[in-house]
Amino acid sequence: MTPTPYLTFQGNCAEALAFYADVFGGTIDMMSKASEMPDAMPGPLPPEKADWIMHGSIAFDGGALFASDDIMGGTPPMQGASIHMDFATAAEGATAFERLAEGGEVQMPYQATFWTPGFGTLRDRFGINWMISTTEPLPDA
Repeated sequence: MTPTPYLTFQGNCAEALAFYADVFGGTIDMMSKASEMPDAMPGPLPPEKADWIMHGSIAFDGGALFASDDIMGGTPPMQGASIHMDFATAAEGATAFERLAEGGEVQMPYQATFWTPGFGTLRDRFGINWMISTTEPLPDA
């Protein structure tokens, strides 16, 4: 069993998934619009939400991300949780961190720490909290 984060957006899910697929070297393997929902879904679909994403997913080496736009309303922005991503090398982690930080807010710059040669935290431009790290071992002291 592998946990898969499910992210919720406010009309920019398609943009976010395209960005994350690019950052993490993934593939968008599903992107269904709200207008494609069966008529049996509860409540009428507001016309301005027809192009919002009902469900989308990206697959990348070692995992996946699922996401949708908040079509029915009521899902608050993500708070109190972060998505942690480990990269094979500190350089790969730094590249992903820099990309995710564009237009976002860095909380802890990506840097060497006492436990890893690369770790940092940020909130990206979509409001998602990330912890970026590496599994690369520390150099011998």
